[in-house]
Amino acid sequence: MPIKTYSEEFKRDAVALYENSPGTSIQTIATDLGVNRATLANWVKKYGTAAPNEAPSPASVNEAERIRKLEREVARLREERDILRKAAKYFGGRDELVIRFRFVDDAQKNHSVKRLCEVLKLNRSSYYKWKNSSSDCRKRLISDALPGARVKAVFTAEKGCYGAKRITAELKDQADHAPVNHKRVARVMRELKLFGYTKKRKVTTTVSDQKKPVFPDLVGRKFTAEKPNQVYVGDITYLPITNGSNMYLATVIDCYSRRLVGFAIADHMRTSLVQDALLMAKGQRGSLKGSIFHSDHGSVYTSNAFQDTCKELGIRQSMGSIGTSADNALAESFNAAMKREVLQDSQTFMNQLLCRRDVFRWCTRYNTVRRHSWCKFLAPAVFEESGLAILKSAS
Repeated sequence: MPIKTYSEEFKRDAVALYENSPGTSIQTIATDLGVNRATLANWVKKYGTAAPNEAPSPASVNEAERIRKLEREVARLREERDILRKAAKYFGGRDELVIRFRFVDDAQKNHSVKRLCEVLKLNRSSYYKWKNSSSDCRKRLISDALPGARVKAVFTAEKGCYGAKRITAELKDQADHAPVNHKRVARVMRELKLFGYTKKRKVTTTVSDQKKPVFPDLVGRKFTAEKPNQVYVGDITYLPITNGSNMYLATVIDCYSRRLVGFAIADHMRTSLVQDALLMAKGQRGSLKGSIFHSDHGSVYTSNAFQDTCKELGIRQSMGSIGTSADNALAESFNAAMKREVLQDSQTFMNQLLCRRDVFRWCTRYNTVRRHSWCKFLAPAVFEESGLAILKSAS
């Protein structure tokens, strides 16, 4: 495997991420970035404002903290359950029908249900329906208490970005827990009122240059590849700032694993932005010779400078139809997911510094931590490594 190289900008962003994550160990940040712990420590020494403050045994500390959080959440849910039970009995006095049903339930040791219902003018089927539904509700509440705590713990840890299927995959990886079905997870999430973010905003970032040559579509909306480093897609998306300005993110995504192999963040949309993203991809892969890079008809992708960069790296350019976002759907989907999960309830980023830091954090965790439905709910880097292992054993 070729040795990965990182730009000066990536190293400084990584150090800034570590220094602005109080309480997080250098090992955790290194794992999210997909780099060696010693490598990140060296970057911190070189570019950081302070020496890394390493907590002893970070793996054991994180696991203990996770267990404590689960235990606290279970205790809280049990307390809520007990309060609801007492409240139901207390406020039930206002419901005459429920009081009568309860009287039948308590008095059936001395009288038949039929006779009690006759005297109280109750329908026996209504009583039995109440009795069965009440019992089922109590059983369900009790049985859902612990899974509910685990679901909420994962949902909170991922800042509300995981849906039922991703949370199910996360719980299945926790070997100390019993298996759980994604339909039950979805039901528990509805009961707990846990809903992910689905917001989507659109700003045009593609400025087509009709004078530049159009490259043939070598992808044809088939965003797949037999192995890594064959087919890439890329795009530019805007990152709105509170003061009305924008930052921009350029991406290079591998169609085999959906891995974000290269990206660049800047306050402009010049050609150098997409060139930097492509050069980062080259640094990660070692070589891009013979691969395909698919994009829209933005002027930065049709520019002479970008074409020259592609030729130098041995890349074949590919472009979809003008004005058809479906021809670059994989890149568009990535952009939508990033904004939805990073911005969440916010419409804009507070400032450019926070924007850069938050987007950089999400992009690095996207490869190493975030579960992707295409990757069978594994992180792209994990999926790629497992796929390469399978290919190697098959050969």
